[in-house]
Amino acid sequence: MRLLQIDTIHVVARSPYLVLFSRLGDYPPEWLEQALADGRLAECWAHEACFVTAADFPLHDAWRHRRGHHWSYRHAERMQREYPAEMRALLERIGQTGPVRSADFTREDRGAGGWWSWKPEKRWLEAWFALGELMVLRRERFQRVYDLAGRVRERLDPPDSGVASGLDEAGLRRHFIADTVRALGVVPARWIADYYRLRPQVTDQEMRPLLVDGEVLQVDVAGWDAPGYVHADHAGALAKALGGRLRATHTAVLSPFDPLVWDRQRLQGMFGFDYALECYVPAPKRQYGYFVLPILHRGALVGRLDAKAHRSKGEFEIKALYLEPGVDGDTRLADALADVLQRLADWHGTPTVRLTRTRPAAFARLLRGALANH
Repeated sequence: MRLLQIDTIHVVARSPYLVLFSRLGDYPPEWLEQALADGRLAECWAHEACFVTAADFPLHDAWRHRRGHHWSYRHAERMQREYPAEMRALLERIGQTGPVRSADFTREDRGAGGWWSWKPEKRWLEAWFALGELMVLRRERFQRVYDLAGRVRERLDPPDSGVASGLDEAGLRRHFIADTVRALGVVPARWIADYYRLRPQVTDQEMRPLLVDGEVLQVDVAGWDAPGYVHADHAGALAKALGGRLRATHTAVLSPFDPLVWDRQRLQGMFGFDYALECYVPAPKRQYGYFVLPILHRGALVGRLDAKAHRSKGEFEIKALYLEPGVDGDTRLADALADVLQRLADWHGTPTVRLTRTRPAAFARLLRGALANH
């Protein structure tokens, strides 16, 4: 995947942890923060704010100056224009006294939420982070601990190999294009740019040098009006797919910030799945719920569910589960869902699964029966 998008909503596990669970199953959640503290991961702006591997961080840092269109950089530059003395004093303080958290600074008022309601020091910390002067040293209860970028970079493992310094803008862009093709499996040119927020859009013409060099392969995909691209690393999987020997077997509940879900155009074109994140929509206007998780089953997105982990009660509540039109809600699907939902609940430390309702309603009986067997 190369990236783990960071989001702080935790009605269930925060997104980067949930993305890993959907692929790895049960794993110790503290692994992620430990990897960051050990310097094996770093944080930076990529698709959005993301964890990236330490080896990839220099590439993202070298590309940082090409991300001026992103809101985080526009706000950072505005902060620097409006509060130059305060921001410089904050940076000097960190240089002299060491790492800080936003919580180390008090605020006198309370805002409504979002970037502009943050205390000034939080906005300045985030601005220096976007501008590359600060990095995240570690997290404490998921709160960022900031330090000077130079000091954090010295701790990265592996250390900077200098690969990024040998790539010009065209070389960096090509690297991110190839990485995207590798991450997405099979993709037309028009879906590539979103993964790393590249501008302008990638075209078939731009893909030709990668084809000539054998870095990517071209394939016709049924129903697509443009060629698909597959990374050469996946030639074996492509051969199986072309021979009808590649079978999807996995069932998973996905984060709204999963790389599979990021690009709504790809989600519709690849899976025929229409999805919108509704946590920022007023409750009366929500169609499915606050934090709705797509359901992947054997290569298809078959439904979605609105869930909440009640950690103090040890209960994993499924407020509503919706199957997509035309999906056969049979015992096979119920068994697969019950298995993944019970494992997800156990991993959250909320082993009691409570199902409120489903659509179609008759599927609730099958799912409750399958959960009881688990």
